[in-house]
Amino acid sequence: MVRARRGDRDAFGTLVTTHMRQAYRHALGLVRGNTIRARHVGKDILAALKSIVGGEIEEYTKMMAQSREQAIDRMIAEVNELGADAITDVRFTTSYVMGGAAEILATGNAVNLEAM
Repeated sequence: MVRARRGDRDAFGTLVTTHMRQAYRHALGLVRGNTIRARHVGKDILAALKSIVGGEIEEYTKMMAQSREQAIDRMIAEVNELGADAITDVRFTTSYVMGGAAEILATGNAVNLEAM
């Protein structure tokens, strides 16, 4: 279970990767957030040099982490419009858009949790 951290997340409840049928009153539907990011020429040069010696390509790791965070933020904004207080079944998908650009898509089910 992941607690919301920033921006719209401050007022938001819970994101989980599992299906929690017994824990919610009703589902409000599919929600999603996405972003498309392109690589930077300067970062490509650094990545090419890094690939020669091996190891993590930190520039791309940071770019993908920022992209995932932005996709989550956009998904939460959609959930807040629906008045839901949790997202279940959270998933991420990455797809190629064009040379040097990729889409990060976050999806989930907006639900209202049962009062405990």
